[in-house]
Amino acid sequence: MDTMVSLNLYTPYEVLLKISLRAKEKRLFLNMSQKTLSDRSGVSFGVVKKFEKTGKISLESLLKLAFVLEALNEFAELFNQKPLESYSSLDQLLKQKKRRRGRK
Repeated sequence: MDTMVSLNLYTPYEVLLKISLRAKEKRLFLNMSQKTLSDRSGVSFGVVKKFEKTGKISLESLLKLAFVLEALNEFAELFNQKPLESYSSLDQLLKQKKRRRGRK
Protein backbone atom coordinates (compact mmCIF):
# COMPACT_ATOMS: atom_id res chain seq x y z
CA MET A 1 0.00 0.00 0.00
CA ASP A 2 1.33 3.43 -0.98
CA THR A 3 1.58 5.94 1.82
CA MET A 4 1.04 9.53 0.82
CA VAL A 5 2.72 12.15 2.97
CA SER A 6 0.98 15.49 3.07
CA LEU A 7 2.89 18.60 4.02
CA ASN A 8 -0.07 20.91 4.38
CA LEU A 9 0.89 24.06 6.20
CA TYR A 10 -2.68 25.29 6.64
CA THR A 11 -5.97 23.85 7.76
CA PRO A 12 -8.96 24.21 5.42
CA TYR A 13 -10.41 26.81 7.79
CA GLU A 14 -7.22 28.86 7.68
CA VAL A 15 -7.29 28.77 3.87
CA LEU A 16 -10.92 29.96 3.87
CA LEU A 17 -9.95 32.93 6.00
CA LYS A 18 -6.86 33.71 3.91
CA ILE A 19 -8.88 33.66 0.67
CA SER A 20 -11.60 35.87 2.11
CA LEU A 21 -9.03 38.33 3.48
CA ARG A 22 -7.22 38.51 0.14
CA ALA A 23 -10.51 38.99 -1.70
CA LYS A 24 -11.39 41.87 0.61
CA GLU A 25 -7.95 43.42 0.16
CA LYS A 26 -8.25 43.13 -3.62
CA ARG A 27 -11.76 44.65 -3.53
CA LEU A 28 -10.46 47.61 -1.54
CA PHE A 29 -7.42 47.95 -3.81
CA LEU A 30 -9.82 48.19 -6.77
CA ASN A 31 -11.71 50.84 -4.76
CA MET A 32 -14.91 48.80 -4.78
CA SER A 33 -17.56 48.66 -2.07
CA GLN A 34 -19.19 45.37 -1.08
CA LYS A 35 -22.34 46.61 -2.81
CA THR A 36 -20.48 47.32 -6.05
CA LEU A 37 -18.82 43.89 -5.95
CA SER A 38 -22.22 42.35 -5.36
CA ASP A 39 -23.80 44.21 -8.27
CA ARG A 40 -20.98 43.42 -10.71
CA SER A 41 -20.69 39.74 -9.77
CA GLY A 42 -24.35 38.85 -9.37
CA VAL A 43 -23.61 37.51 -5.88
CA SER A 44 -25.98 38.86 -3.24
CA PHE A 45 -24.74 41.57 -0.90
CA GLY A 46 -25.38 39.31 2.12
CA VAL A 47 -23.22 36.54 0.67
CA VAL A 48 -20.37 38.98 -0.05
CA LYS A 49 -20.59 40.34 3.48
CA LYS A 50 -20.70 36.85 5.04
CA PHE A 51 -17.80 35.68 2.87
CA GLU A 52 -15.55 38.54 3.94
CA LYS A 53 -16.41 37.93 7.58
CA THR A 54 -16.38 34.10 7.78
CA GLY A 55 -14.86 32.79 4.55
CA LYS A 56 -17.96 30.71 3.84
CA ILE A 57 -19.26 30.82 0.27
CA SER A 58 -20.28 28.43 -2.51
CA LEU A 59 -17.70 27.64 -5.15
CA GLU A 60 -19.86 29.17 -7.88
CA SER A 61 -20.22 32.45 -5.97
CA LEU A 62 -16.50 32.48 -5.17
CA LEU A 63 -15.66 32.10 -8.85
CA LYS A 64 -18.03 34.94 -9.75
CA LEU A 65 -16.28 37.18 -7.23
CA ALA A 66 -12.87 36.04 -8.51
CA PHE A 67 -13.91 37.01 -12.04
CA VAL A 68 -14.80 40.55 -10.97
CA LEU A 69 -11.67 40.79 -8.82
CA GLU A 70 -9.51 39.68 -11.77
CA ALA A 71 -8.38 36.48 -10.05
CA LEU A 72 -10.26 33.76 -11.94
CA ASN A 73 -7.17 32.43 -13.77
CA GLU A 74 -5.61 31.37 -10.47
CA PHE A 75 -8.57 29.08 -9.84
CA ALA A 76 -8.30 27.59 -13.33
CA GLU A 77 -4.75 26.47 -12.45
CA LEU A 78 -5.67 25.02 -9.04
CA PHE A 79 -5.29 21.25 -9.63
CA ASN A 80 -2.71 21.17 -12.43
CA GLN A 81 -0.18 18.35 -12.49
CA LYS A 82 3.38 19.10 -11.45
CA PRO A 83 5.56 20.40 -14.30
CA LEU A 84 8.10 17.98 -15.75
CA GLU A 85 10.99 19.96 -14.22
CA SER A 86 9.83 18.90 -10.74
CA TYR A 87 10.74 15.25 -11.39
CA SER A 88 14.28 14.33 -10.43
CA SER A 89 14.72 11.71 -13.16
CA LEU A 90 13.15 10.17 -16.22
CA ASP A 91 12.69 6.93 -14.26
CA GLN A 92 10.60 8.75 -11.67
CA LEU A 93 8.42 10.28 -14.39
CA LEU A 94 7.92 6.94 -16.16
CA LYS A 95 7.00 5.19 -12.90
CA GLN A 96 4.16 7.61 -12.29
CA LYS A 97 0.92 6.18 -13.61
CA LYS A 98 -1.99 8.40 -14.48
CA ARG A 99 -5.00 7.16 -12.52
CA ARG A 100 -8.19 6.64 -14.45
CA ARG A 101 -10.44 6.15 -11.40
CA GLY A 102 -10.29 6.16 -7.62
CA ARG A 103 -9.92 3.08 -5.44
CA LYS A 104 -12.72 3.81 -2.99
